[in-house]
Amino acid sequence: MNARQTAAEVVVVDYGLGNLRSVTRGLERAGAEVTLSEDPAEFARADGIVLPGVGAFSEGMENAGPFRETLVEQAEAGTPLFGICLGMQMLLTTSEEADHAGQGDAEGLDLVPGKNVRFSRDQTVPHMGWNELDVQRDHPLVEGVDGEYAYFVHSYYAVPDDEDAVVATTDYGVDFASIVANEAGNVFGTQFHPEKSGETGLRILRNFVDYCVDQ
Repeated sequence: MNARQTAAEVVVVDYGLGNLRSVTRGLERAGAEVTLSEDPAEFARADGIVLPGVGAFSEGMENAGPFRETLVEQAEAGTPLFGICLGMQMLLTTSEEADHAGQGDAEGLDLVPGKNVRFSRDQTVPHMGWNELDVQRDHPLVEGVDGEYAYFVHSYYAVPDDEDAVVATTDYGVDFASIVANEAGNVFGTQFHPEKSGETGLRILRNFVDYCVDQ
């Protein structure tokens, strides 16, 4: 069924961290019917799931603990799962942030195997502002956005174990993964905030909504 003829039903996971209002508004502008929920039963009924996030990796994983099993089950079942900023980092296996903060090991969802690492001391941290997206491979999320600019605020970045998981990169003294996806293609994330990235971000959110409908 064509995306213009029906709205994707998208659940935004409410686990206490993230720009929930702006993410919800962005998805609604992109044509989705959005439910903000902390009920795992809602996730299973959705066409797509969005995992937003602002803050520390360990706190994010702790707060999302009650949803971990359901998120992994839905991802493995093929449901589109879209992580934003911290939400993208939570898709990976581990993060240096927990060690850096003296919080011990914190395990991510491990849906995109890899590690989140801190920018070097040579770079201003956090990385904040508009930077270019350099698309590395095809994925429905990045249709029409190669060379466009998006808005970033972060101190850590994803290093997937598999180079093929990198969908787009951005240069900030180092070429880092600004969009990642799993092998199946249904789990993906953006290090930047599409809901704060103007027309480029809206295009990405529309691509996500269309992808949800097409599955």
